[in-house]
Amino acid sequence: MSKQSLELKATSFTLSVLHIKNHDLIALAAELDQKLSQAPQFFIGAPLVINLKAVEKHDLDLSALKSLLIDRQLIIVGITEASAALIDQARALGLAVIKSGKQATTAPLPQRETKVVKQNVRSGQQIYAKNADLVIFGAVGNGAEVIADGSIHIYGALRGKAMAGAAGDHNSVIIANSLEAELVSISGQYWLAEHLQQHSLDKRACIRRDGESLMVETLPQ
Repeated sequence: MSKQSLELKATSFTLSVLHIKNHDLIALAAELDQKLSQAPQFFIGAPLVINLKAVEKHDLDLSALKSLLIDRQLIIVGITEASAALIDQARALGLAVIKSGKQATTAPLPQRETKVVKQNVRSGQQIYAKNADLVIFGAVGNGAEVIADGSIHIYGALRGKAMAGAAGDHNSVIIANSLEAELVSISGQYWLAEHLQQHSLDKRACIRRDGESLMVETLPQ
């Protein structure tokens, strides 16, 4: 008997959600280009789910939006929270319609180890703590990237990019002695420097998920 040619298994992936606030594609393109210029390597080839809750049913040309994103090397996986008219557009374009909702966790998360780095992380360097928390006794410089499936603790300044919960753990956090980051991300939700500047920049802080967004808490010095 020949072996099976395929096997269907259930699994889960962390996807970023792009919330579209209006139907003006020119304005959307300009704002998107600005964000992409701040962290291009983080976004190139990124799979996205498009949240269309804020868009009226006849206001958006979904085909044009798809082309706009593909031109910028982004990949649309599907849409969520859309009107019936936009769902029809999505299906005609071959896009998935994804139900929005809280994820149920039925199995405990695997026990993690801790990866310790006792040096500064310089521009161009990338450190990944697979299935582990990451502790850095030093600074993370501009242009450097630190990634962990668990939480990230930086006993120095965070000036580059930090991505915690890379395997999808919403409970991961990022703690830094001085928060000056180019980008922070927890399980797919990210903030760029422009968001961080409104909060606890240059202070000791903890970043964690708050639903479908992030929040920053200033910590005692």
